[in-house]
Amino acid sequence: MTLISLKADLKSNSYPGRGIVIGKTPDGTKSVAAYFIMGRSENSRNRIFAEEGQGIRTQAFDPSKLTDPSLIIYAPVRVLGNKTIVTNGDQTDTVYHGLVNQLTFEQSLRCRTFEPDGPNFTPRISGVMDIEDGEFHYSMSILKSNHGNPDSCNRYTFAYENPQAGEAHFIHTYKHDENPLPSFEGEPKLVETLNDMDAFTEMVWESLNDENKVSLFVRYIDIKTGTYETKIINKNK
Repeated sequence: MTLISLKADLKSNSYPGRGIVIGKTPDGTKSVAAYFIMGRSENSRNRIFAEEGQGIRTQAFDPSKLTDPSLIIYAPVRVLGNKTIVTNGDQTDTVYHGLVNQLTFEQSLRCRTFEPDGPNFTPRISGVMDIEDGEFHYSMSILKSNHGNPDSCNRYTFAYENPQAGEAHFIHTYKHDENPLPSFEGEPKLVETLNDMDAFTEMVWESLNDENKVSLFVRYIDIKTGTYETKIINKNK
């Protein structure tokens, strides 16, 4: 697979929806996780990311304007021991409780499907990062309707053992802006990372469509020590 520019890919797509990037810094010392949300409706745009324990939660920026919290208020990031879970919905909790009960990442998601928001049937995208004894592995998943048919759920899991320095994988919910919104297709895209967390965060945020972007979370985790640093950017302030 050819490595592509994350910056160029984001700039070329006005509405990738929600996206997850997971990988390793070029110097090989840190794991990288990024999660962003976008919105076209007032309800979707009326959100911020807020830290909650070791993870984050979406919140309504203006609670008086919140109309339907079911698919927009959730914990995108949770931490279980040496594992960091990142998803685009409340399946974060599903994965968390599945891992607690000794299920695998893939098994944990067997009880979930795509979101019930026809005609889009937004895919559920998820990732789990595992850092232990100086080693880093990660997996990503997408649960999507079969070409918009809500009677069929297609399940794809991608596992990356000992990822290479400077490489990450990027998966997002929609191919592009359209009505209805077409689901992401294919393997997660191979993209670059940066050693400088501030520069990486700025690059992702500035590359997202200015009208549609809502919030961005970035975390760098030291692979040897497990210590981490988090950056959050909210358009609503």
